[in-house]
Amino acid sequence: MSQRSLQQGTQGIWVILRGGGECLSPAQLPMSVVKSIEVVLPQDAVYLAGSNIDGQVVLTLNSTLVDPVVKVELVGRGYVEWNEEIGETRDYSRDVICNNKADYVHKTKTFPIKDNWLRAGSHTFDFHFNLPPRLPSTFNSKIGHISYFVQALCMGREHILAKKRLYLLVQGISEFRQRNLSENPLSVEAEKKVSYNCCSRGWVSLHVQMSKNTFVPGEKVTFTSEIRNHTGKYIKTVVFALYAHVQYEGFTPSAERRRRADSSELLRQMANARIPAFNSTTVVSAFNLPLVLSVSSGSQENEIMRTSYELVVTIHLPWSLSTVKAGLPIIITSAREDKANCPQVNELPYEDHLV
Repeated sequence: MSQRSLQQGTQGIWVILRGGGECLSPAQLPMSVVKSIEVVLPQDAVYLAGSNIDGQVVLTLNSTLVDPVVKVELVGRGYVEWNEEIGETRDYSRDVICNNKADYVHKTKTFPIKDNWLRAGSHTFDFHFNLPPRLPSTFNSKIGHISYFVQALCMGREHILAKKRLYLLVQGISEFRQRNLSENPLSVEAEKKVSYNCCSRGWVSLHVQMSKNTFVPGEKVTFTSEIRNHTGKYIKTVVFALYAHVQYEGFTPSAERRRRADSSELLRQMANARIPAFNSTTVVSAFNLPLVLSVSSGSQENEIMRTSYELVVTIHLPWSLSTVKAGLPIIITSAREDKANCPQVNELPYEDHLV
């Protein structure tokens, strides 16, 4: 037998024989008929829940394909998982896996093929999907994720010849309106008495104020920090950070409900305040929120996580081994009409002004 020959299989399909007589099944045949398959969508687009997705599937063939199946899918799902110790109050302890999942959307469109064959070359198929109105935002962390993607597939004789997956950025919509939330100016104060140079004493105060604390993704957040330094030391650095506090919900293998809290830093900036001894300074800061954020305290079906946000201002006092912190809650909301109110992507992410 030659090193490379052809032989007809049991189902009438010609397969390639490798050296030594190894026979390739149809599923193992090289996918040379399909040169490429691509999903074409607007680049870096953010889709609001309830909006439309319009795109194209571009299939390029090296040769004629008979009886093809070309389709596109829209899929959205979420998953959380973490290890949790149980029995720590007894004579034993062991780790169990807590997890949870949710399916948000799964739609399929199969394209009609005229005469059930496609010639060599490029073929373009238009598709249109409607996102459901109640969807959580795209999200990713070490504990869980919520993802959406469009996937194109080309199949022949029930075998997948090519597929391509393109992930989407989806912004969820709040169930409450901004007008139902308090828009009164929000402020918080913090003060700490400190010791330095062995026997010297003093205090540092921090007053943070915002004109509002309800925002939409991509909006600019502006706030004022008034710092009073009643010590004989310089204050050099003030740090501003936006935190996301997420509460995950999962189940043990025995179906017991468990919750896990985790926090992550979304944005961080530093201001070189350089406040002299026994002096005060006002810092006006601003930054742009990310274009996609989970809405605050959302109530979704199949919910696997809840998110809240906090702006934290920290004054570092290295000469006293202490810090002064003040935090303000930030509420993220989103509605269809909010998209026009968001800033452009090319705006500066943050800025500081010393007064």
